[in-house]
Amino acid sequence: MAPARISPDARGLTQDQLETWHKKGYLLIPDALSPSQVSSLLSESQRMLSEFSLADHPMTRFSTGEQSDHVGDDYFLTSGDKIRFFFEEDAFDAKGNLTKPKEKAINKIGHYLHQLNPAFKDASINEQNARIARDIGFEDPRVLQSMVICKQPEIGGRVPPHQDSVFLYTDPPSAVGFWYALEDCTAENGCLSFAPGSHKRAPIRERFVRSKDDKGTTFDKNAGSAWPTGIEQEKEIENEEYELGEVKAGTLVLIHGNLLHKSEKNTSLKGRMIYTFHMIEGKHEYDGRNWLQPPQEGFTALNEAVA
Repeated sequence: MAPARISPDARGLTQDQLETWHKKGYLLIPDALSPSQVSSLLSESQRMLSEFSLADHPMTRFSTGEQSDHVGDDYFLTSGDKIRFFFEEDAFDAKGNLTKPKEKAINKIGHYLHQLNPAFKDASINEQNARIARDIGFEDPRVLQSMVICKQPEIGGRVPPHQDSVFLYTDPPSAVGFWYALEDCTAENGCLSFAPGSHKRAPIRERFVRSKDDKGTTFDKNAGSAWPTGIEQEKEIENEEYELGEVKAGTLVLIHGNLLHKSEKNTSLKGRMIYTFHMIEGKHEYDGRNWLQPPQEGFTALNEAVA
């Protein structure tokens, strides 16, 4: 079946927003979710956190690589078409015992919310997001992963500077993140920070891939394209300066796959829960070494939302 087509008169982004996107590599869109949508997604997130069971859970911890190796067990590698729960590293004591209630110990829920959970599917596969994808140049946008990231009070871990295309690689690179704030995100509770314009300075030099035995993950030198179509390197990376991205609940943050971005640890008593999904250009080659592999039915066509 051919992808659904969007009316030529429909627009998701204004000209000013598009100019900001191309210049900075990220874009803040306030009130992309209504208060009722935010409330619904928060409630659904809390329900999932409350109801998941520890009985058969492998207690997999999500790591950014600073305290321990990146996550790469079977529970993680087979999560592409499931809803699974990954713990914060700092939610455990030295003996491996949880120090927080389970619903306050989870780092993220992923990675197939956009298909298996109706509330998050509605927030992902919709005409607004399809229009935005079209406006930033996508012909066949495909949603490949989705997550609730909890950034728990006091223990929500720091995420060092990174580029999303390292983890979700196509040739040429095409990943874009749609990041929805479900709570106010501030410097105190670990909001995002961005190196504006770094999507034009920072090539994709390495890849996060499955290890050769398919039993873990590793980083490897990128042998394919380092730049998306239409992006040319302006200058080599120097000492990047980061801009804080403090946003209100309901804000959508668009993030270019080559853009360097990060977040600090949440040491406050206030949570910073968000929902994010990533899309790629379906016409580009998706690498079989990527940690995330497509489900049997393939990655979700975002244009399905549009009649």
